[in-house]
Amino acid sequence: MSDDDDFMQDSGDEDYDFEYEDADDDDSGDIGIENKYYNAKQIKVDNPEEAVDEFLGIAPMEQDKGDWGFKGLKQAIKLEFKLGRYSDTVAHYRELLTYVKSAVTRNYSEKSINNMLDFIEKGSDNAEAYQCMEEFYSLTLESFQNTNNERLWLKTNIKLARLWLERKQYGQLNKKMRELHRACQREDGSDDTSKGTYLLELYALEIQMYAETKNNKRLKALYQRALRVRSAVPHPKIMGIIRECGGKMHMSEENWKEAQSDFFESFRNYDEAGSMQRIQVLKYLVLTTMLMKSDINPFDSQETKPYKNDPRISAMTDLVDAFQRDDIHAYEDVLSKHPDVLADPFIAENIDEVSRNMRTKAVLKLIAPYTRFSLQFISKHIKVSVPEVLDILSFLILDKKLNAKIDQDNGTVVVESASDVERLRAVGEWSSALRTLWQTTLNGEGLRANDTSHGSIFPSGLGDEGRSGRARNGRGKMPAKWMF
Repeated sequence: MSDDDDFMQDSGDEDYDFEYEDADDDDSGDIGIENKYYNAKQIKVDNPEEAVDEFLGIAPMEQDKGDWGFKGLKQAIKLEFKLGRYSDTVAHYRELLTYVKSAVTRNYSEKSINNMLDFIEKGSDNAEAYQCMEEFYSLTLESFQNTNNERLWLKTNIKLARLWLERKQYGQLNKKMRELHRACQREDGSDDTSKGTYLLELYALEIQMYAETKNNKRLKALYQRALRVRSAVPHPKIMGIIRECGGKMHMSEENWKEAQSDFFESFRNYDEAGSMQRIQVLKYLVLTTMLMKSDINPFDSQETKPYKNDPRISAMTDLVDAFQRDDIHAYEDVLSKHPDVLADPFIAENIDEVSRNMRTKAVLKLIAPYTRFSLQFISKHIKVSVPEVLDILSFLILDKKLNAKIDQDNGTVVVESASDVERLRAVGEWSSALRTLWQTTLNGEGLRANDTSHGSIFPSGLGDEGRSGRARNGRGKMPAKWMF
């Protein structure tokens, strides 16, 4: 195991390059220095304070700055950070950076610094640690800008931008994004295709910022630009982020089909990257399936099938099962037993539409055999409030899915006969057609108006609603109007 790997956690998440083993087996080093280094490594778990002193004692033993002093400083810095000795950590990191100019190779120093920054970023769980991390970034940028190492300068700036995004410092993030975009452009202002991988990382950061600030206009433009980048082979986690934000954007526009496609691609990329975010995005995919009112089970695909019985998404699996069976009681039961489903703000924001669809179908199914019922009756069986029942019924009436009158004072609903309504509509259309034919015949080349003295060719009352009410509904009365 390399020195850098000793403290790495989930190293694949942020470092997108291959890692190489430190040359710990270099026989050219002084035996005394080597023994001191490995002795410190053996005691660092049980006695970290003593190990720090041992690691810091290696550099003075070298006549010139070399690999062993560099390795000792790395180990000491990591231990000091874990111990909360942040001022010492910063001081020794400043010393470490003096080695990168000549004491160690460019590639080795770049890998080591990247791993160091990843370690500090993942361990920053309080204000002091965050401050320490910002000082690390500042020192790194200053050091590698002077050595013209543009690659590490870009990587460090992107890490700093990610920190500001996490802390919602959008003003500083905006300023940094402009600086980084300029660094990834040619002299004519066009994107430098040789820096496509960095461009996609920048787009991912900006897209996340616009998603969090609900700026869909800017998000959509950047999302489309990101998908047009063809000059890079990005880390799948970056594409997972871009596709996830794209799915949320499509959801806000109620474009369920495109949202489903983006969430599936996001899940696939996160899964390839080994990112835990795949579980959350899979929940979004299930949610979108319900919003589409699709009968296709999202766990039927080869990519999602292994997660069908995963306990982390069992609640969403049960929800989609109840939804596709139109089982309102099972659906509501899942929501009541698993309040954590609504802990995600995005799910909480969009699940209402699914619940409304479920309750609307449940109401129609419940009232199908009845011509008269109370609002309380529906409320009791569907287990929703009376005002919500009233809202659902009003929607069904306006959408012409239910022909009924609501008496809000008494809390009752009377369903009118659908067959009567259809018959009345047909009679009205027939009467209108006869009237048109009659007028055309008398005023055209056929019978003229004065020929009607010999008697009308139509039976009394047809085509003349002013004289007879039988043509109105066949029973001498007008159809009742809807009331709410």
